[in-house]
Amino acid sequence: MRPDLHAARLALATGANDAQAEIEACIEAAGSSRCEHVFTRTMFDGARQEASAAWPQSPLGGLAFSAKDLFDVAGQPTPAGSVVLAHSPAAPQDAPAVARLRAAGGALIGRTNMTEFAFSGVGVNPHHGTPANAHDPSRVPGGSSSGAAVSVATGAAYIGLGSDTGGSLRIPAALNGIVGFKGTARLVPTDGALPLSTTLDTVGAITRSVRDAIVAHEILAARRVTAGSAPLSGYRLAVVKELFFDGIEAEVATSFEQAIGRLRSAGARIEDLSLPALTDLPSINASGGFSAPEAYAWHRLLLERSGAGYDPRVAQRILKGATMSAYEYIELTRARRSWIDKMEQALTGFDAILSPTVPILAPSLASVAPGEERDDAFFRANGLLLRNPSAINMLDGCAISIPCHGPGEQPVGLMLWHAALHDDAVLAVALQAEQALRNQE
Repeated sequence: MRPDLHAARLALATGANDAQAEIEACIEAAGSSRCEHVFTRTMFDGARQEASAAWPQSPLGGLAFSAKDLFDVAGQPTPAGSVVLAHSPAAPQDAPAVARLRAAGGALIGRTNMTEFAFSGVGVNPHHGTPANAHDPSRVPGGSSSGAAVSVATGAAYIGLGSDTGGSLRIPAALNGIVGFKGTARLVPTDGALPLSTTLDTVGAITRSVRDAIVAHEILAARRVTAGSAPLSGYRLAVVKELFFDGIEAEVATSFEQAIGRLRSAGARIEDLSLPALTDLPSINASGGFSAPEAYAWHRLLLERSGAGYDPRVAQRILKGATMSAYEYIELTRARRSWIDKMEQALTGFDAILSPTVPILAPSLASVAPGEERDDAFFRANGLLLRNPSAINMLDGCAISIPCHGPGEQPVGLMLWHAALHDDAVLAVALQAEQALRNQE
């Protein structure tokens, strides 16, 4: 893997590299076979111009970033991984998230492929092809920010701008062995991003390190992170067994337990914490959850006009939202608020909770490829990939996934999380945890 953004900025500052050479390296990576199906649209000439014009002392200094296909880019349509919106009107201006990265000196290298309309954690796209997992090309990249993750893991971009409604930053980060941070949703504007669930949608970034995740979050949220300087032993951490370990694969369990052991060896104080409220989630979401009805409200007329052009699996999930009644939606909203209050009270006194990001390794591409005969396998994998990270979206919380597997092993993510507005503490713990895990490889 290429150096992270911090290392690249240092090379630029010391004259060991220059912005033009750096952008050309990213363009070469973006055009390689490893990035097949990663981009729905490349902007190489524009990226060259932005890299050349960037102020050297800006936070990004002309380094490349990619943008998920659901973000508005001025002068371009916003297809969101679909074909039914391919000829929609061009966006009049950049989404705030895109604009902030550009204003910070970022060079937009292209729009990245994604699950159509962001409605899956697997990352399969039947219209534009599916990006291959950067670690193992025979496996899925994870979604829905599939291209964003692979663009970062392959060296085509330093920041992959994406969205997270139920894990869409953390799932592909975990499956590709990199870092994905979902901050508290209210901190980054979602304007100019085609919605999936207005209740749960979050804008964030995929990066190669936690320190880069902090830089990206500071730019996107227009705020400074106070990460603190306490050692790992200075934080109170916990592992929760409810929900997160159900159906876990042996390789994931082993990597997670070994990571917890390494963190304890580095001085971490990690307790077992019981959170029985987590087991309430299936009953709270029994009427269908937020994503389907909120997506249906946006897609209803488009489905009537162009439903045949949708990915059948995506259309199937959106159409489930048509049957939710107003009283069920109101009760769901109330139940969520009550559940968040209960969870926040139970988490008081802890700095971060540790869980597997997802309970399974990346499934094979062949097992979930488009086709009715593989729908059962697809939906089972999708449910498992989304289950753990989506709990944090329901919590309105913040979470980061960092790699915790050993050298040469299939990527496994360690998720550090907490309730809303605990972003700085979670990032501070993640910085220390990342260093401890790397030191013991």
